[in-house]
Amino acid sequence: MFPISDESEVKQYIEELKKKHHSARHWCYAWQLGVEDISYRANDDGEPNNSAGQPIYGQILSKELANVLVVVVRYFGGTKLGVGGLMNAYKTAAKLILDEAIIVTKTVDVYFQLIFDYPDMNKVMRIIKENKLKIESQKMNLNCEYLVSVRKKNASKVTQLITDLRCVKMKEITN
Repeated sequence: MFPISDESEVKQYIEELKKKHHSARHWCYAWQLGVEDISYRANDDGEPNNSAGQPIYGQILSKELANVLVVVVRYFGGTKLGVGGLMNAYKTAAKLILDEAIIVTKTVDVYFQLIFDYPDMNKVMRIIKENKLKIESQKMNLNCEYLVSVRKKNASKVTQLITDLRCVKMKEITN
């Protein structure tokens, strides 16, 4: 299992595994990227259609994971499992690794630049504290400039609260 942030990383991890397990026959995998705009792929690597990649991907879905690559490396054992047996083997292998993995939970955040005058700091700080905004950076010059982040699910509420102040210039910052 590997954390990924881009599809190009998948090929790199697969190539590393092929070097490490050069006598294996199959390097079957599935990956999923994104939370809102989801992209994914399941690869059977020569196994019968949907007997390897899909069962692995099913485990990613069952754990509700994103930005992850799961690879199952299979050496030929001499016993023919059949399609059902292959599906069960790949599903079980993926489940075992995901059950043992340390899962890092991350939030989807929205960033806002806030510009305001010093006399308005108490009003702004009240909103920041009550809504658990994170101050990412601040500049204190002739006026105050904060870069704050908030969980995306709370962004519209925070936007309305800050807009209602009328004394704060606010701009959403995209990554």
